[in-house]
Amino acid sequence: QVQLVESGGGLVQAGGSLRLSCAASGRTFSRDTMGWFRQAPGKEREFVAGVWSTGNTYYADSAKGRFTISRDNAKSTVYLQMNSLKPEDTAVYYCAAGPALSNIFSKYGYNYWGQGTQVTVSS
Repeated sequence: QVQLVESGGGLVQAGGSLRLSCAASGRTFSRDTMGWFRQAPGKEREFVAGVWSTGNTYYADSAKGRFTISRDNAKSTVYLQMNSLKPEDTAVYYCAAGPALSNIFSKYGYNYWGQGTQVTVSS
């Protein structure tokens, strides 16, 4: 049974930082493409950042320069370090896993999703 469990969300002031973690089990983690998505109330779920099994990364424009995705295959965990947070970053953040993906930014390619963790950035 595949499980993705996110943690690290919370309330932070604008300009602050948070580090999200996603622990995976039930899969060969090192082979998976991993992604972080977010969904704000009334909006579509959108791509934030992704990391291929090679360690190469890809970011949404909104995340470039502020967020860093990384993975630790030994711990089957993917991280999202978020700095310089803005109120518009407020959303539920989801971790996702899928096979080797060419379109890492597309939510439709991911097979497994976590339950989400709330990030709230106050102004």
